[in-house]
Amino acid sequence: MINFGKLKTLGVLGGLGPQATDFFYNGVIEHTDASCDQEHIDMIILSHATTPDRTEAIMTGNDEELIRSLVEDVQMLERAGAANIAIPCNTSHYYYQQMQAAVHIPIIHMVRESVRYAREKYEGVQRIGIMGTDGTISTGIYDEECKRVGVTPVHPSPQRQKDVMHIIYDEIKAGERGSRHLFNGVVDELNRKMGCEVIILACTELSVYKHFHNVPDCCLDAMDVLIRESILRSGAVYQ
Repeated sequence: MINFGKLKTLGVLGGLGPQATDFFYNGVIEHTDASCDQEHIDMIILSHATTPDRTEAIMTGNDEELIRSLVEDVQMLERAGAANIAIPCNTSHYYYQQMQAAVHIPIIHMVRESVRYAREKYEGVQRIGIMGTDGTISTGIYDEECKRVGVTPVHPSPQRQKDVMHIIYDEIKAGERGSRHLFNGVVDELNRKMGCEVIILACTELSVYKHFHNVPDCCLDAMDVLIRESILRSGAVYQ
């Protein structure tokens, strides 16, 4: 039995991008064990779609406006009454320290939790493949977390990384469902040719792709991990 008085409000910094935020919200609803409205968690969703592009800011180094925007947004969620903050955007976690230092409530570290969960779910994993934006790959945010727990991070080859970016920016962000051929080519390279037991879908646009297509069992969606952690930290029951 859930103690309604113990449920915590979840703040969501969304819009990065909007469709991914929609999938996150629906995922929280779908995976919360609730028999009535009152057993769901309260959420404050800030869909800041005009936030500067994270990958562009990282790759160019022109990130002052982005950092200011992210910091102001998490502060707004804290003032609004959030007890925890979830950010359904992997790349933005490059600025996790700046955001966390700006508020007194926990920001769920999507990247760290995804790597931790990968080790728990896939026993004996030694190599984890990372499918994400150029920004996520270049910053090494997943590499750092993998090395922290003693596993080897693996990136796609340059050509396959171009395919990942095409799926994310030219297809999913453009409202398409994504190319199965390109996606499967990246997975095949990381899994069969590079020996990755697990492949983390480290971009929420790839989470959208997974909604429309079946993906191999070796693929772990970071969005799913964030949804699970958000529900549990809010005091509800994950199903």
